[in-house]
Amino acid sequence: MSETTPDAPFVRYEVQDDGFAVLTLDSPHNRNALSSRLVTELLAGLEKAAADSAVRGVVLTHTGNTFCAGADLREAIDADPAAAADIRTGWMVAVLRRILELPKPVVAQVDGNVRAGGMGLVAGCDIVVAGRGSSFALTEARLGLAPFVISLTLLPRMTPRSAARYFQTGETFDAAEAERTGLITVAADDPAATVQRLRSDLRKGSPQGLAESKRLTSAPILAEFDRQADTLAKRSGSFFGTADVIEGMTAFFQKRPPSWAE
Repeated sequence: MSETTPDAPFVRYEVQDDGFAVLTLDSPHNRNALSSRLVTELLAGLEKAAADSAVRGVVLTHTGNTFCAGADLREAIDADPAAAADIRTGWMVAVLRRILELPKPVVAQVDGNVRAGGMGLVAGCDIVVAGRGSSFALTEARLGLAPFVISLTLLPRMTPRSAARYFQTGETFDAAEAERTGLITVAADDPAATVQRLRSDLRKGSPQGLAESKRLTSAPILAEFDRQADTLAKRSGSFFGTADVIEGMTAFFQKRPPSWAE
């Protein structure tokens, strides 16, 4: 696990010998939560990869035992709820759209826990490889919320029955189930080795061929994304500060069941 220092990046960027830019979420102290700093650095890394003609694709991975825990609830609870919610939903819309429209393949390499907003990141990627010990959950309903904005990437990937179940129950499920539902591409014993093989295969495609092939698969998702994003962002922001959300987040930090679960 990387040591967190004030000057250390929350997202490390490295272009490797095969031309893939590896973006590593490296904020283990808060389980790679989507803090203002991490989101800013992630967007910057995606822009840098998009602008570099030598970069053939992107690998999104992580340090620690959590790929991404979703929103940074400490930031959420310490700020004005309505204003903070608008900012956070704007960040999420920007990150998800950038992954989808990036004219290069984005491969997620996951070997740990994925929660809430992290699920949206995973669903936005073109290819997702997860270690068999990885776990997944959409816990928003347990906080009085719903996976509003991340539904833009989750619903096109997951089967309707699995989305209806996991959006509402908040259950944790494993990599094998994530593969069955369409959330991930493959559950692997060795995710790093599997991603390396995929990188080799992707390099056989020309930059133009890869960009146009991705455009074909992303176009329907982006069309619905652009149609729904503003509405879903407004719905998301309108729920912060409500009694259920205040109770849900307070219970979360106090490590107790919320009133409706007692």
